[in-house]
Amino acid sequence: MSAKSLDETYIEPERYELGGPPAYRFALDRRDFLRAAGAGVIVVSVLPGARGQESGGGRRGSPSEAAENQPADVGAWLHVAEDGAVTVYTGKVEIGQNVRTSLTQAVADELSTPPSAITLVMADTDLTPFDMGTFGSRTTPIMARQLRTMAAAARELLIGRAAERLAVDRQNLVVAEGKIVHEVTGRSLGFGEITKGERLVKVVSGEVSLTPRDRWRVAGTSLPKVNGRAFVTGTHRYTSDVVRSGMLHGKVLRPSAYGATLVSLDDKEASEMAGVTLVRDGDFVGALASNERTASRALASLKAEWKGTPQPSAKDLFDYLKANPDPRASGFDGRSRHAAGSVEEGFQASDKVLDRTYTVAYIAHAPLEPRAAVAEWNDGKLTVWTGTQRPFGVRDELAQAFHLPPERVRVIVPDTGSAYGGKHTGEAAVEAARLAKAAGKPVKLVWTRAEEFTWAYFRPAGVIEVKCGARRDGSLVAWEFHNYNSGASAIRTQYDIPHQKIEFHPSRSPLRQGSYRGLAATANHFARESHLDEMASTLGLDSLEFRLKNLKDARFAATLEAAASRFGWRGGKPAPGHGFGIAGGFEKGSYVAACCEVSIAEGRVKLEKFVVAFECGAVVNPDGLRNQVEGSVVQGIGGALFEAIDFADGRLSNGSFSEYRVPRFSDVPPIETVLLDRKDLPSAGAGETPIVAVAPAIGNAIFQATGLRLRSLPLAPGKLPLAESSANA
Repeated sequence: MSAKSLDETYIEPERYELGGPPAYRFALDRRDFLRAAGAGVIVVSVLPGARGQESGGGRRGSPSEAAENQPADVGAWLHVAEDGAVTVYTGKVEIGQNVRTSLTQAVADELSTPPSAITLVMADTDLTPFDMGTFGSRTTPIMARQLRTMAAAARELLIGRAAERLAVDRQNLVVAEGKIVHEVTGRSLGFGEITKGERLVKVVSGEVSLTPRDRWRVAGTSLPKVNGRAFVTGTHRYTSDVVRSGMLHGKVLRPSAYGATLVSLDDKEASEMAGVTLVRDGDFVGALASNERTASRALASLKAEWKGTPQPSAKDLFDYLKANPDPRASGFDGRSRHAAGSVEEGFQASDKVLDRTYTVAYIAHAPLEPRAAVAEWNDGKLTVWTGTQRPFGVRDELAQAFHLPPERVRVIVPDTGSAYGGKHTGEAAVEAARLAKAAGKPVKLVWTRAEEFTWAYFRPAGVIEVKCGARRDGSLVAWEFHNYNSGASAIRTQYDIPHQKIEFHPSRSPLRQGSYRGLAATANHFARESHLDEMASTLGLDSLEFRLKNLKDARFAATLEAAASRFGWRGGKPAPGHGFGIAGGFEKGSYVAACCEVSIAEGRVKLEKFVVAFECGAVVNPDGLRNQVEGSVVQGIGGALFEAIDFADGRLSNGSFSEYRVPRFSDVPPIETVLLDRKDLPSAGAGETPIVAVAPAIGNAIFQATGLRLRSLPLAPGKLPLAESSANA
């Protein structure tokens, strides 16, 4: 991936949470201010524009120019101990996608050493090189290559030193099982014998020869999950399991509604509770106690008066998004606006024109592990353990909030229990740190399920208008596509259409919104693949053949063919009350196609069968990849069929698992996964793209079964309005 495309991945418009202001910016107390300032004349600006010189410039952990320059010294990434153990350092995090295993495989291949001899130190801002974050499906194409490069450089360094020690020609040395072996005499030196534990000192300044993909020995195989036993047996420790000496438990007072401000607070009852400490800093109010139950009781006893502001409701959402453009969200024209030919001429030349509107609701990330953090201050340095996808970004958030230089903040991320794009920001970390600062002791803060639903950010809602023109023979001629609010990811089409106009329109969102697995690619694929299916039906053409007729992208076509073949699309015919649907997708260098069978009984949708084909270049770990693909399908079922946030007057009405419907075991059909292993292509990421074809495949199958064309996500939160089928077909 080029540097330009890397930047585009980072600034994708729908990563709203990265462009927002800090969650907190606490005032320096007088003692801290004087200690930080020292002697001399001090001039302080409190004007809003004075943030430009602070870390991040007021954004949430924006990397500085210096921080973006990755170290080229092998020793910053890799160390070989005297016993031959290899330690590798990366700022990436493990949040269930199994990259600890796949990155280990990459290093093992280049060093020709057993994976068991390799330990990854991940996501510790004091120990690992800067990393922008674990998002955008970048770990495999970017970080795996980075670690391969460093491991290959280390390999060449070890060979050179072994040649000196053995006094032999390095051309006769090979690397095998953690040793450098002289092929002529059979003499060998272990890695540890060569280094004696010293730091590897080599700066990589040019191209390093990497192991060709067709010669991978460890990568390309289904290596068991590193540390898998700890997860299965329950011995793995998450952030909420971290315990520090003298640690207190904290809770934070939340507003009564979105946009509400604190008017008054009666804390008399809480102040009289034994062992309770209250903390107030502006509108920030927290309670501390030796156990979580007491802290919760103290918080519940606070009598707060809030002043609310008028807020839009779910019933007005889509009109609101179209009527309220966001003038602040600019600078994305290169990604969000595309034109080719003349759509006016294209529609005039078309035999059939379809003009439809699609809508997508807000949905919650609903991770099984809510946000949590443990914070500890020692000698003016702050250490925080928290589950986040952006340890360096959260470090900068903490530095901004407490007016510290980033080097005085350390963020450590234990392997975390799911995120799906929802843990980019560090609210829990900042809250725990503020409480710990007041208490003078370590503090653990764990969000409740209700807090996670209400105060985290949501996948953006959106309105998408699509107009398409085609000839009678099925050739697409014109394509006009407008997305309001949900985002520009995958907004461009891979189908061969001569006349195009594609635009993303930022809107003011009534709810806090941000990254979700796949970003807006899910919404854009739903609208595009549903619309194409409707056009195929209107023209009386097979959905698969219609897509293939308008495709020049051989990888996309091959993926569609693979899914259709496994499903038995050609020649297959659904039973009465059943329907087949197909959809394809492409994003971040990978391709997906899905075929689905549904049955309809008494207006209820049941998924009977789901086949998904996925191609992301060379496959690193087939079993891990299959888990990612199938996990995406299961998650996508929720957003496709029933997940939606309901809200009114600044409050959620379904902010709990008892009220918010997520996929259950009974919702999941048999899933068949076809992996297309392209050793001739670089590996792309796989964490996001598989989700994008789920909703349109299901919607298209529902249409075939019922004649009802559904254009809003979720498709079937209740019974289908089958009486309306003829009107909507």
